[in-house]
Amino acid sequence: MRKTILVYGLAMAGLLALLKFFEYRYFVKDFTLELYLGIVAVLFTGLGIWAGLRLTRPKVVRVNPDFRLNQAELERRGISRREYEVLELIAQGLSNQEIAERLFVSPNTVKTHSSNLFMKLDVRRRTEAVKKAQELQLLP
Repeated sequence: MRKTILVYGLAMAGLLALLKFFEYRYFVKDFTLELYLGIVAVLFTGLGIWAGLRLTRPKVVRVNPDFRLNQAELERRGISRREYEVLELIAQGLSNQEIAERLFVSPNTVKTHSSNLFMKLDVRRRTEAVKKAQELQLLP
């Protein structure tokens, strides 16, 4: 969001600098204020559409076709099927609430599964859990 505001601010400053550079006061005699306002409106509408398309672009998820789940490591660490599902959703960047809604469980259940995962993977944070799971070939 800050980037969008910065882009708009810089665009507005650039447009004002450009108008000042050409000493728009001399052109006002030839053109009406409505024309200038229309040009500015068209420019910012175009900038808004461009920024909106960039910000709402779907994220590309890279999938490794050569990935093979290390089932032996999964069993050795004692990670249950449900805990593995939670781990996959954590890797997708979902919050506890979003994971709970996807799995039809309470957020406290997700927290319990996450806590168990952290203990079994010997990590403290979600990002560490994903990284360790990738190193152990539990996630692509």
